[in-house]
Amino acid sequence: MKIKKLHIDSYRHLQNVDFDFTYPEGHEKAGKPLEKICIIGQSATGKTSVLELIKNSMSNLNPVEVINEESFHMSFELSFDGQIECQDLHNNLTIKKNTIIKNGKEIINKNQGGSVGYLIPEGIRLLYLSSELISREAVNIFNQNPVNIFADLTSEVVPLASQRRNRNEKFLYEFGQEVNTQLWFSLLYKILDYRKRFTQMASELINKGAIGDLSRLNKKYAEWSANNENPLVAFASHFNPILKKLNLEIDLVNTEYPIPVKMGNTDEVIPVAGLSTGTKGLLLSMFPLYELDTTDSMILMDEPERSLFPDLQIDLMSHYQSLAPGAQFIVATHSPFIAAAFEPEERFILYFDEDGKVAVHRGVSPIGDDPNDMLTNDFNVNYYNSFGKDAYERYLKLKRDATQETEPSKKKELMLELVELGDKYNF
Repeated sequence: MKIKKLHIDSYRHLQNVDFDFTYPEGHEKAGKPLEKICIIGQSATGKTSVLELIKNSMSNLNPVEVINEESFHMSFELSFDGQIECQDLHNNLTIKKNTIIKNGKEIINKNQGGSVGYLIPEGIRLLYLSSELISREAVNIFNQNPVNIFADLTSEVVPLASQRRNRNEKFLYEFGQEVNTQLWFSLLYKILDYRKRFTQMASELINKGAIGDLSRLNKKYAEWSANNENPLVAFASHFNPILKKLNLEIDLVNTEYPIPVKMGNTDEVIPVAGLSTGTKGLLLSMFPLYELDTTDSMILMDEPERSLFPDLQIDLMSHYQSLAPGAQFIVATHSPFIAAAFEPEERFILYFDEDGKVAVHRGVSPIGDDPNDMLTNDFNVNYYNSFGKDAYERYLKLKRDATQETEPSKKKELMLELVELGDKYNF
């Protein structure tokens, strides 16, 4: 399920705002939903509001049942006054306040019997990763010993697919300050189960005296490993390229934590609670994308750049998309480094017009553009502070004065100062 168009008549402070989330005419994918969307704009323009509007509206539509593909009899409402248009692998949906149009045909609200299906097909998911997803409770889950997790839980940890969940719980996966611990344990199930079986195997070998015979110990461990794949290996292939920039990597041997992270040069394992804020955020956002099937799903991300150095922000979207290649990403950001990973037609800039109302236009800078150009063209920010402006004015004056100066020694003096200032500020 991907969003194609959004018209907001009224939602919070957003009034009469249109978004066309499709590739423009002339593009090879013209008319199809954008694969990724970047919403930028100064504070208070409503970036997070747009994400929440989409999340709440799609959640309200998810339980709607359709009878014989022609009617529905349960009440529903969008979370705003306006219209939303979506597309899944087989259907186009246009939803207004009290109207549903499916593949060009209006679905009528009336009571009747017949074959029952859902407006949004089974298996489609919506993930919402809040800007506040780093919580003490979430970090604590990753900071526990897997053996202790099993010992402390009052209910059994089961795979996500085996959980008894209502339809909306299967659709909306929200990661923020309110932590669903059972969800996290289910996402970690394969790792926790592997750690449990590994510990049992090690205990058996110790009890049988294998600990005193290294060759026997290695042989038994190799046999066990051949039949018990470490689920961390696949995730590490995605996560380690990012951690490498931080001189970190996932430790595939250590069993102290569900996802142990170690220093690249010393092999010292660092508790998740001891990782930097940015690294915690990466772990808490990337692991759900890796573990959940996100085919034909929506992923809403608010400020993915949080607490990350620019060198990590540059390729961040590529890493996220590698984890969820079949999903549509909708990202709200303040970062020109994140925004530069999007095509101009994928960028939507919210701004205040002359009347103080929020309006929107598409991006200008090409994908991969210099962040300074991105700040000027799409963020509409003059990125020089007062010191930089004064230096630039001085640079322009020196340039004029040097051009007009006729006395050789004075001209040389001006040129030397001009070059020195230009080199210093890269003018």
